[in-house]
Amino acid sequence: MKRATRASSAGVRIERPWMDPRDLWTEALAGVMARPVRSALTTLGTVLGITTLVITIGVASTAGNQIVGRFDALTATSVTVVVPPEAAGVTTDSAPLVSWSGTDAVRRLAGVDSVAALADSTPTNSVQVRSNDVNAPGDLSGQTLAVVAASAGLPAAVHGAMSAGRFYDAGDIARRDQVAVLGDQAARLLGISHVQDAPAIFFQGQSYTVIGILGGIKREQRLSTAVMLPPTTAADRLGLKDVTRVLVNTALGAAQQVAHQTPIALAPGHGDSLTVVAPADLSKARDGVQNDVNGLFLVLGLVSLVVGAIGIANVTLVTVMERVGEIGLRRALGASRRQVAGQFLLESTTIGLLGGIVGAALGIAVVVCVAVTKQWTPVLDLRLALGAPLAGALVGLLAGLYPSLRAARMEPVDALRAPS
Repeated sequence: MKRATRASSAGVRIERPWMDPRDLWTEALAGVMARPVRSALTTLGTVLGITTLVITIGVASTAGNQIVGRFDALTATSVTVVVPPEAAGVTTDSAPLVSWSGTDAVRRLAGVDSVAALADSTPTNSVQVRSNDVNAPGDLSGQTLAVVAASAGLPAAVHGAMSAGRFYDAGDIARRDQVAVLGDQAARLLGISHVQDAPAIFFQGQSYTVIGILGGIKREQRLSTAVMLPPTTAADRLGLKDVTRVLVNTALGAAQQVAHQTPIALAPGHGDSLTVVAPADLSKARDGVQNDVNGLFLVLGLVSLVVGAIGIANVTLVTVMERVGEIGLRRALGASRRQVAGQFLLESTTIGLLGGIVGAALGIAVVVCVAVTKQWTPVLDLRLALGAPLAGALVGLLAGLYPSLRAARMEPVDALRAPS
């Protein structure tokens, strides 16, 4: 205990006791360690609260980070450009607004993996297709199927694979061959399982040789029950001249950029006439999930912290009542009210700080264990690790305010007279 002096208004120098902060810290630590079991149990509430908060925020951040890696790649990388009916017939310089060769410009864009163009119409969405040209009683070979025109890159664009035969190529398109490719469901409905014998299908008075069956379609799954024709053949035979949709597959993370550039590449100067359907921003989805998880469990952590604060306040108040004689002796020896309040306040803050440190360590360990179990990459914010002990100390500080003020208000004479 030291004494500091200051001059009063009457010019008399008054000595006031002053305690070195190191001594105050030593006394507070001694008070905490004097009853280790009680201090440990008191700290437990803060430990549970901080642990819950760290686990909640850590697991939410880790789970949110996995959205980018585990998001449905098909949805996250699919861009569709729709040519509205009112714009389909618009021409620029005697050319259609979106030409079949426009996919070449899109394919050159950075981040584009595959692209294909489609053309359909209301009349061709329901066409009576037969697998033979003989109308026999009870014949069930005819089916109502959609007929579409598609560019040669369709299998990659729809994430499909040829289960039989091949898809038509640039040569078939240039020669305007009367060939067709069936979706796997359409082939099953028509009773066609292989193409070695060059089976034919018939509709609207025309015959088409089936050269392949496309299966495993993951995008535009309605094409599994459709008949696909080369664009030139469809234009000549069915009048399907204008592109109605362009399917683009991108690298993960490039969808937004490609969605912005594709209309410009397809229709320079008229990109605003096209409608682009792009996936939502993955970062927004991740943040949304993280916020939902945080909101769900954050209340539990706050409730645990409140319980811990009440425990610290209760134990600190009991400690004050048990140490009335010590408080009276300190006051009699010259300790100020501020010093007495500071000692008990520092004790409660120390208990909260210890709870915060232990809780942060346990919470981080649980987050890492959960991530390892789920084979995730743990995401831990450095600010969380540093802020958790400070949060525990703040809880202890607030919890110790009332007991500390009560200890400071004790008069030395009353405190010394109190039974020990």
